[in-house]
Amino acid sequence: MIVFIARRLVISFFVLLAATFIIYVLTAFAGDPLEDLRQDNSPQKLTKIAERSERMQLDVPVVLRYLGWLGRIVRGDLGVNRDGQALAPILSDALSATLQLVLAATVLAITVGIVIGIISALRQYSGFDYTVTFAAFICFSLPLFWVAVMLKQYVAIEFNNWLKDPVIPPVVIGALALLGGLIFGALTVGDRRRRLVAFAVGLVVSGALFTILSVTRWFADPGLGTPLILAFGLATAVGFTALAAGLQYRGPLYAALAAAVIGAICSQVLGPVLADPTWLEIGGLLLLTIAVCLGLGYALGGLQRRQAMTAATLTGVFTGAMVFLDRMLQAFAGFSASVRHRPVSTIGARTPNYQGDFWQTGLDSAGHLLLPTLALILISLATYTRFSRASMLEVMNQDYVRTARAKGLPERTVVLKHAFRNGLIPVTTMMAFDLAGVIGGAVVTENVFGWRGMGFMFTKGLQEVDPGPVMAFFIVTGTAVVVFNMIADILYAYLDPRIRLS
Repeated sequence: MIVFIARRLVISFFVLLAATFIIYVLTAFAGDPLEDLRQDNSPQKLTKIAERSERMQLDVPVVLRYLGWLGRIVRGDLGVNRDGQALAPILSDALSATLQLVLAATVLAITVGIVIGIISALRQYSGFDYTVTFAAFICFSLPLFWVAVMLKQYVAIEFNNWLKDPVIPPVVIGALALLGGLIFGALTVGDRRRRLVAFAVGLVVSGALFTILSVTRWFADPGLGTPLILAFGLATAVGFTALAAGLQYRGPLYAALAAAVIGAICSQVLGPVLADPTWLEIGGLLLLTIAVCLGLGYALGGLQRRQAMTAATLTGVFTGAMVFLDRMLQAFAGFSASVRHRPVSTIGARTPNYQGDFWQTGLDSAGHLLLPTLALILISLATYTRFSRASMLEVMNQDYVRTARAKGLPERTVVLKHAFRNGLIPVTTMMAFDLAGVIGGAVVTENVFGWRGMGFMFTKGLQEVDPGPVMAFFIVTGTAVVVFNMIADILYAYLDPRIRLS
C-alpha cells in the first residue's frame, strides 16, 4: 500500500506540473490583459499601463513568467492579481464561500441518492421504482440555470409572500394529501389491496397534517416541541435497530430507545446552554452525545454490543439534530420579523450588517443557502440515484448473493453485509470526482445566486486574462482531484478485500 501511494504521488506530481504549465500558457495567450486600460481616457493611462505591465511582467517571455510563478509557489507565495491584491486572502475567502455553498449539497445528494437508489433496486419494477426512475430522468434533464430561476421565483419570492398569511388553500392541501398517499403506496410492498390501504392511510394522514398546520398557522411561528422530538427519536431508534441488528435482538433496541429518551429529556434540561450557544459548545455536546450513546450500547447491548453501539449512536445523533432543528425553528419568528418577513434570500451569502444571536445568524445563513443547495441537489441526486440503483442491481444478481440467501441468511444481512459494500465500489469513483469538484465550485450556481466563490474567481481571472487567480484555482482543484482519487483507490480495498494494491 505504501509503495502504491508513493508511486501515485510521484506520477500525480509530474502530471500536475505539466498541467500547470499548459494552463498558465493558455491563460496568458487568452487575450490582452491591458485591453481595459487601452480604452481608458484618463491622463494616467500610460502610467497605469506601465504599472500593470510591470506587475504582470508582460515584457518577460511567458515561459520565464511561468518559471517565476513556479518558484513563488514552491516558497508558498501565491503572488498577486493584476490589481496588486494578494491572492492568498482572496483564495481563502473564495474557498470558504464555495465549501459553504456546495459541500452540504454534495453530501446530501450523495447520501440521499444512494439510499433512494438502493431502495429502488430492492423494489425493482415496483411503483416506487418507476416513480424514482421517472423523477430521476426529469431532474437529470433539467438545466441548472432554469432550476435556479424557478426556485428564486417560487421558493423565495412567492413563499416569502405566502408567509405573511400562511394559510394553505384547500386545493393545495388536497394535492399534498394525494402526493402523500402516492408516496405511501409506492413504498409499500405487497399485493394491490395492501398498496391501496397504504395509499388511503397516506392520503388521510397527509391531509390531516397539512390541515392542522394551516389552521394553527404553524409556518408563522414553527417549532417541534419535546413530544414530537421524542416521537421522532423513538421511531428512529426502531429503524436504526432494524438496520443495525434486527428487531429480534432486545439489547440494541433498548439501547437505541434509551438514547432517544435521554436526548428528548436533554432538550429541556439543556435549555440555558442552548439559549445562545457557540459552535464550540455545539461540538462539545455532539461529542458528549456520541460518548453517552456508546456507553449505552456497551452497557445494554449484551452479545450484540457492536450493533447496539451503532444503533444507539445513530439514534442519539439524530435526536440531537432534531433538538437543534427545534431551536432553529423557535427562533424563526423573530428572525423573519428582523428581515422584513423575507427569510428566504435570493442572492448573496449573508444579509449585510445583520446582527443576531446564534440561532438567528444560523437562520440567516440557512436562508441564503437554501436555494442554491436545492438547485444542486435536484441535479446531482438523479445521477447518484440511477448509478447506485444500477450498481446494486448488478451486485444483487451475483452468485455469492444467491449463495447467501440459499444459506438462509436474513435479507437484512444479505443486503447490508454482502451486497451493500460491493455495490458502493462503482459509486465511489463518482463520489471522488464530485467531492474534488466541490473545491472547484459551481460556476453557474454562483453566478445566478451571487456567490463569490472559486468559480467566480476562476471566471473573473479568465475574463481579465490574469494567470494569478486562474493558477491559484487550478492548484487547489488539481490537488483535490489527486487526493480524492487516491482516497477512492484506498476505499476500493476497504470495500472489497479481494482488491489488493501493490
